[in-house]
Amino acid sequence: MKYMLLIHNRPGYVEELPEADRAELIDQVDTVMKELSASGELIRGEALAYPSETRTVRVRDGLPAVTNGPFIATAEQFAGYLLVDCDSRERAIEIATRWPDARHFAMEVRPVTHQSGPQV
Repeated sequence: MKYMLLIHNRPGYVEELPEADRAELIDQVDTVMKELSASGELIRGEALAYPSETRTVRVRDGLPAVTNGPFIATAEQFAGYLLVDCDSRERAIEIATRWPDARHFAMEVRPVTHQSGPQV
């Protein structure tokens, strides 16, 4: 089953960490990524640009409206994702609990589906 692990944190969080803490966080991420690559569970993962670089597109009455940034007011941002293929939801949750951002912010675990049901 494929799962999307959505990484949430605060803009500037990583850059504001002391050098040693930032290096430790990066090392923890590298460790998880290497393990997921070795197990064959990692499909893809990427960081996202800051919300200030985001544009929200809505079409109303056939006309596009493009606005800066996400339209929600929040201190946290959707910062990146991992797409994994693992045996169970429990395994996906286990992976999410190991991600450093889960300790201070949040990780969402969502099954990937298509029109006819879950991706298997």
